[in-house]
Amino acid sequence: MDFMTDFTPYAGLAVLLYAMRQTKRVPNRYIPIIAVVLGVAFSYWQQGISPSATVEGLKYALLGIGTVAGVKYFLEKKEHGEKD
Repeated sequence: MDFMTDFTPYAGLAVLLYAMRQTKRVPNRYIPIIAVVLGVAFSYWQQGISPSATVEGLKYALLGIGTVAGVKYFLEKKEHGEKD
């Protein structure tokens, strides 16, 4: 697989999770569960149902959750005016 094939699902999931977090309609504690379900479902759709597709879906979910957390902490740090 090339870079764009690997990066696109991860970026899409991260954007979707960040949007859900910002709307406040979904409690933050459910966002990781939603990420796992969406990541695995997309991976199954892309590759078919297999153990490697499950692992790939979990990878998408973990990368998406990590990106949302990183953006959140980066924005909070800028908002509070803390310096390195």
